[in-house]
Amino acid sequence: MDNNIEILNMEDEPKKFSVLETYGEDLKNKTYITNPAIGRDEEIKETLLVLLTPEKSAMLVGKPGIGKTAIVEGIGYRLQKGEVPEALKNYQLIKVNVSSLLGNIQNEKGVSENKLQILVSELKDKENIILFIDEAHLLVSRNTSNLNVDFANMLKPGLDRGTIKMIGATTTEEYDSYILRDRAFLRRFQKVDVLEPTIDDTVKILLGTYPKLEKQSGVKIPYSDYQKEKIFRFLVELTDEYKRIYEIGNRYPDIALTLLGNAFSNAVFENLEKMNITHIYNAIKNSKSIYEDAKRKGIIEFKELFKDIIEEENAVLD
Repeated sequence: MDNNIEILNMEDEPKKFSVLETYGEDLKNKTYITNPAIGRDEEIKETLLVLLTPEKSAMLVGKPGIGKTAIVEGIGYRLQKGEVPEALKNYQLIKVNVSSLLGNIQNEKGVSENKLQILVSELKDKENIILFIDEAHLLVSRNTSNLNVDFANMLKPGLDRGTIKMIGATTTEEYDSYILRDRAFLRRFQKVDVLEPTIDDTVKILLGTYPKLEKQSGVKIPYSDYQKEKIFRFLVELTDEYKRIYEIGNRYPDIALTLLGNAFSNAVFENLEKMNITHIYNAIKNSKSIYEDAKRKGIIEFKELFKDIIEEENAVLD
């Protein structure tokens, strides 16, 4: 039997199979601890303007790790709060992974249907839905499925009629390699360039995101707001463009958030409810994303910059 074909159990009948219900995630109804798209107001506004344009959908394009998905979640966050134009307030924002659209569905009667075709047909009967597909270049690439299904062409009629509104996201490299080659598909989309945030913006992102990390880990950062900002700025400056290992795929804000996340992990590993300066130090020391010479200089600077906290906590940093 084809490994790309799923079998529907009797319990799936008589209800008609739904790709949106089975594989989709409504970002409008997601639980947000903090705003997921801090400092991305311009990109969100540009994306919303594209969605308000007849027969156009948005394609977010930028380097890996700079927060393209976070921007879409930021739109979901605003939809949830009603902070979008009136024309979009009743819309759902459904995230569907391309990988879940590969292959066919086969019911107990032996009838096989392509999952993307089911999705396209399903969307014809829906209103006020924005579809978010990350790694949207896979809709065009011929290397994603041994079924040789032309995903892009299946979506084109719905995009033309405006019955499908879509936000795609892809890297700059994949956009140039795949999407630009399909002119007909490209016409349906308006490109939204997503740039790497600045150092100051990345510090703001960390300040806005750490409560989410606290909630997820059960660990608190027991420092003053001034000390937190000082620590976050150090982490961001330590991971700037010239101190990162070349082409590791991590950029702002992802690389700085990963470093902070590792500090939380160090505290969780020790079964502690409060982070201390040693956890942050070890996250820096064990980082695989920073050049060793930059790390050595950073560690010296760290010990001097946070000397007061180190002494207060009687921390021994090797």
